[in-house]
Amino acid sequence: MKKLFKVAIVAVGILMLGNFAKAQTKVGYINFQALISQMPEAKTIKTQLDTYSKQFTDELAVMQNELQTKGKEFQAQSATMTDAIRSAKQTELQDLQNRLQSYNTTAQQKFEERSNELIKPLTDKARAALTAVAKEKGYTYVLDSSQVQLLVSPDGDDMMAAVKLKMGLK
Repeated sequence: MKKLFKVAIVAVGILMLGNFAKAQTKVGYINFQALISQMPEAKTIKTQLDTYSKQFTDELAVMQNELQTKGKEFQAQSATMTDAIRSAKQTELQDLQNRLQSYNTTAQQKFEERSNELIKPLTDKARAALTAVAKEKGYTYVLDSSQVQLLVSPDGDDMMAAVKLKMGLK
């Protein structure tokens, strides 16, 4: 009987402790990407990235045109070429194709690095405001709704308005 009583007390204690811990957890959510896109600096960064991207796009277009031109010439003249010349032209076309692919990969990497470099101050600023609002309002966890699909969420836990207010955005 005493053992049953002790087990019951422990079980009730665990249940109460679980409810206490549950009451302490407050979860909010925000669309972090939407917040960053609404910042005034985002438009300037987008313009800078578009200009930076255009440099690579233009160079890739020139390289692609050169490859197409040389490819057409090769097809038109391949019947009259000797095997040695045909082999050399094929190697030249393959080298040009490899250069194009290599440049494309390098351009993507450079663009991503530049993008991360320019966006980092915005994300740091938004994250600082979000952290401040979460502390003020007692949120334990804040989910990024642009990354996680929320199937059910109450309007009261959307932190977008509070963070925008904290950052001075409309």
